[in-house]
Amino acid sequence: MSGAEAQPCVRAVAVIGAGTAGRGFALACAAAGFHVVLEDVMPANLRKAEAEFAGLGAPAGRLEMALTVEDAVREADLAVDFVPDELESKLEIFSLLDRMAPPKTILCTPSEALSITDLASCVYRPERCVAVRGSLAPGGAVKVLYPPAATAGTLRAVEGFLGALGVGAQTEPDPDAPALMKNLVRNQT
Repeated sequence: MSGAEAQPCVRAVAVIGAGTAGRGFALACAAAGFHVVLEDVMPANLRKAEAEFAGLGAPAGRLEMALTVEDAVREADLAVDFVPDELESKLEIFSLLDRMAPPKTILCTPSEALSITDLASCVYRPERCVAVRGSLAPGGAVKVLYPPAATAGTLRAVEGFLGALGVGAQTEPDPDAPALMKNLVRNQT
């Protein structure tokens, strides 16, 4: 984990993917008082989210819909993807988020199988990348996994955000062996 930085604060959250898990997470964030922008390429998923949000009564935060990742992350302090937990999908979304989100944005991915060290090595902001394993539902608990480049400020911001959602968080270094690391041993012939 890297050294000191200004303490980032999470107020605006981009949620990429409005399937069941992404939609539920976006609604929990809005109910907890965050400004949420939910993105999905399927308008039907966004309509479901709008209907469920209307049924919340008077949530403390607000929920907006976006049809592009660029629109979703424009003002985000934190971007969370809900794409399939497979390497190609995660690499593609991390690349998009990295290019389109402001430099301040923390990239977070729920992943039970992939190395955050690998994903972070493919972006320009490895110090602002984390993965979560466990339940992101209020009352749930997660492990917040971080790559070696992660900063203390990033981890504090993510812990504070999860705490505001009612999710218990325990931070620990990425335990997974990176699979994308280049072979550093060169054959000399």
